[in-house]
Amino acid sequence: MKKIAPSILSADFSNLSQQLRYVEIGGADIIHFDVMDGKFVPNITFGPVVVKAVRKTTKLPIDVHLMIENPDSFIEDFIEAGADFISVHQEEVAHLHRTITRIQELGAKAGVVINPATPVSTLSEILEFADFVLVMSVNPGFGGQKFIASTLNKIKQLAQIREEKGLKFEIEIDGGVTTENIKEISNAGCDIFVAGSSVFSKDNISAATTELKNLIS
Repeated sequence: MKKIAPSILSADFSNLSQQLRYVEIGGADIIHFDVMDGKFVPNITFGPVVVKAVRKTTKLPIDVHLMIENPDSFIEDFIEAGADFISVHQEEVAHLHRTITRIQELGAKAGVVINPATPVSTLSEILEFADFVLVMSVNPGFGGQKFIASTLNKIKQLAQIREEKGLKFEIEIDGGVTTENIKEISNAGCDIFVAGSSVFSKDNISAATTELKNLIS
């Protein structure tokens, strides 16, 4: 089943619990967290404390994307706070197999992320171990960016590899997902769609979530 994962990076934090309720009403499947440290990417967002607070307000799975240096030092903290999915960047983690295994041992699904300029080929040795692959379709750091069309080819490559090798990983995309391009992304083989401003910037957040969900159904 294809899933919509609203990103709280674009939410109104003064009214976060209500905004989460709106996406739940709209049929969201996952809540996505973009965790940034101002070092790996040029922005700072939030840590395990916010994940823990959100965990108390929603029963939806929590997907934590670690855009940080040395993510291994924080994996356990985020899982203890309530994360169900943890993804780390191929560009940052030196011992990727060990990190993926550690996430799974702690009870969460483990994902690996690639930036727009990172080839799919760099994942050849980890795909059989990962639960999901997150393709960045914008340069990470800020919400509201325009979708980089060439990343569609990465979705297609990953879908082909998955089919040819009989692997089980899901394919997730993050960045610039809108009602205009979500069908094309879905047709390329994507399973999980992170959507920030295309959900939370709308007057009716529930309806915006439902519209995206219907387009991939």
